[in-house]
Amino acid sequence: MIRKATAADIESAAEIYAKIHTEEEQGRMQIGWDRAIYPTKQTAVDAVERGDLFVEEADGKIVAAAILNQIQVPEYADCSWEFDAEDDEVMVLHTLVVNPEQSGHGYAGAFIRYYQEYALANGCHYLRIDTNAKNQTARKMYAKYGFKEPGIVDCVFNGIAGVKLVCLEKKI
Repeated sequence: MIRKATAADIESAAEIYAKIHTEEEQGRMQIGWDRAIYPTKQTAVDAVERGDLFVEEADGKIVAAAILNQIQVPEYADCSWEFDAEDDEVMVLHTLVVNPEQSGHGYAGAFIRYYQEYALANGCHYLRIDTNAKNQTARKMYAKYGFKEPGIVDCVFNGIAGVKLVCLEKKI
């Protein structure tokens, strides 16, 4: 079940971020994040305060989280998007995370499907996502769900220097 997060879910989201940071630090994942910079517990706090953090539950535990909103980060202006959509027609998925201990159960795919339904329910027919070029797992997953990569932007992203930000989009 995917639902809007509450303050009670912040610790669970932060724990998933921490587990992913550990996996990356130990060389088992390549995401391009930095524990001290992004994502942090504050990422979840801010999203709950905005009302745009969503969590996925399975067997009473939070197994995944993501931020869904219409906030296009400034770096998107440097991408040559295929679809010239108005801001109010675009829904963005940020910081999709699945607990590494729960990977392989289809939770990310369920979140992508939810994201698409949520976008349509909110009048948005254009989806945008970004990921670090290092994150080949995410890039392959998004391609599987029909997302195209119209560009890669070299930038400092969320405070992390040297990011090659892969911009992804899909029209639904």
